Amino acid sequence: MDSERPHPETVSVEISGCDKDDARVVFDALCACFASDRCGDDVPEELSDTRPTVWLGTFDVADTREGGDRPAARLSAPVVADAHGGYWAIDRFRTTLDSLFAVHQLSTVPGDQEEELHVRLESR
Repeated sequence: MDSERPHPETVSVEISGCDKDDARVVFDALCACFASDRCGDDVPEELSDTRPTVWLGTFDVADTREGGDRPAARLSAPVVADAHGGYWAIDRFRTTLDSLFAVHQLSTVPGDQEEELHVRLESR
């Protein structure tokens, strides 16, 4: 039950300003690690040629999937992502990101109960 959890365990991720295929690489890599509302047949699509598209996903970092034989996530260009969640969840999420991509932390914004993490992801 959620009321028994000692801390928030979900992280919301926003990706924009990149190719839809790179957004899919990021979400597919994260879905291989965590339960999410994005997994399955939810493929990022660009809905406008003139306005930027923002792709969103929520990941349950308490539900970690083992996957030692995951292939390296290959991006065609760097991807900027914003992640929002509780401090414990963001820390766990960042550790997983570090195992999947070369992660460059651009900024963090601490809050009372949550933290915002702004990163640039590149292929390793």
